[in-house]
Amino acid sequence: MTKLTPAYVAATALLLAVATGCSGSSNSATPSTTTSSSTASTTPSASSATTAASTTPRTAPSATPTATARTVKQLTAALIALGDLPAGFSIDDDDSGSTGPDPVVSSKDSRCAKLVALENADTPPGSKASASRSFSAGAQGPFIDESLDALGSPTAVQALQQTLRKAITACRTLTLTIPGEGKAQIDVREVSAPKAGTNPVAVRYAATGGPLDGLEITMVTTGVQDVLVSITVIAGLPDDIAGATAVAVQKATKTLGNKSGT
Repeated sequence: MTKLTPAYVAATALLLAVATGCSGSSNSATPSTTTSSSTASTTPSASSATTAASTTPRTAPSATPTATARTVKQLTAALIALGDLPAGFSIDDDDSGSTGPDPVVSSKDSRCAKLVALENADTPPGSKASASRSFSAGAQGPFIDESLDALGSPTAVQALQQTLRKAITACRTLTLTIPGEGKAQIDVREVSAPKAGTNPVAVRYAATGGPLDGLEITMVTTGVQDVLVSITVIAGLPDDIAGATAVAVQKATKTLGNKSGT
């Protein structure tokens, strides 16, 4: 796989904006199975710092219980930690100090308008609190990002998942513009999502031509109660994607408890 360049990093940050953040592991789909060829067999130790304070649901006009608002601290505790990953990973600090214009995606196809809006947003629509963490396993990857966004209710999470899936299936290509680097065409394709969380959705972005030629980014979003879990993997094998998603969902489920209304 091509070594990650500053242009690749910029593209990654953009493609994560839809609801992603980035983080995960190169563990395989289940904690007890083997990792990809670049890592040894590992059993994730999803250490949790949980507190699930019980709340008294308030009855809204619709008689639907309301969840207590998640905090950034709670979401941060539910992120994958370095100890949950195989040896060889390190935490990526987002301290690039870049002050230039951000990369953007665009499309002349009206069917891509929704996906363009989602991709260019800083956080998913309706996000009330957000936390993210990034990892890398050396210069060649895999590179894994995780983000958690509290959307207020499981219903809101599933509505966003439906919106995202429709936006992905409606759009075939996007144009990625990186100031100072040029443009690249990004092919968009929905792919099979790992079986983790509620109603998982997965999309693969593949750059063709230009400074990002050959770059592939796979993003998985899924629900854990009222929280949207987003995993993005660059330079990873299928086991890396499935394993990262499984570990993220296990950690979020154990750490966040059952506080949301249904």
